Amino acid sequence: MPRVVSFARLLQGGRWRIEAMRALKETALYWFSQGLGRITVAGTTRGYAPAMAVFVPPGVLHGIEAVPRLQGYAVFFGKGSDLELPSTPAFLRPKDALAQRELVNLIENLQRELETPRTSSARAVTALLGLLSVWIDRQREHEKERTAETSRAPVGQKLVARYTALIERDLNARRTVADFAEALGVTATHLTRACRASCGKSAHSVFEERLMFEARRLLAETRLPIQEIAARLGFASASYFTRAFRRHTGLLPSAFRRRPMLQHMESAQRAQPMTNAATAPVQRLLSGQGRAARAQAAVPAPRQR
Repeated sequence: MPRVVSFARLLQGGRWRIEAMRALKETALYWFSQGLGRITVAGTTRGYAPAMAVFVPPGVLHGIEAVPRLQGYAVFFGKGSDLELPSTPAFLRPKDALAQRELVNLIENLQRELETPRTSSARAVTALLGLLSVWIDRQREHEKERTAETSRAPVGQKLVARYTALIERDLNARRTVADFAEALGVTATHLTRACRASCGKSAHSVFEERLMFEARRLLAETRLPIQEIAARLGFASASYFTRAFRRHTGLLPSAFRRRPMLQHMESAQRAQPMTNAATAPVQRLLSGQGRAARAQAAVPAPRQR
């Protein structure tokens, strides 16, 4: 089922819902209307800014830094969509106000049809998703015209993208970083070096983040015994899983499961505005991508519902 969800609503389930590395079973389009932060897609970290969209196909690992002033929407196309959509991620930066407003209008209209069904709403939703796919295709073409970066990605980025794809494919196969490195034809040291250059994290951290997202999801959304979750995620024992989970989250799995959903918001971390020092690394990322002019004061955004 397609959905339009604000970042604020996504965060109600906890920062980990968007920050932890995870892959979805459906296509997602993220639209940023406010906030300055980082987004990691397929092992490559870039900056995001107002008036930017990020397209993520199913099965692609990604995580979004939840900065205090983050605003925008996630459009989920639904599982098994038969639309003609790209198979690779894309960072889309529509420069002209017309293209930005076109996307905002599509999101608003889609949200309206989904939340207040009327006669022929199902057909309207299908049509609007089709128009969104057209918008994505056209913006991808504009990006290719502006830069040849997409077709000439560094070798290290390609390696990390292949690594994240293997993680998602073999998440429950009891594999280690060394196993993944061997499958990719490189050493674990070389893989970690590539990961650090591409997203600032070690190969182990990328793998562990994905495992811990799945662990939190299973604890929050199912009643599976902790021992079964540990086995499903490839841990040798429940005690080893418990130690790893506590090291990563600061909580025992049983304590995490008992916490009310709203307590996952980690309010202490979202209360402080970003300082100049905190935003400086993101500014450098954006500058390197040629986006310094993207942080416009007046950026159209779908109305909050």
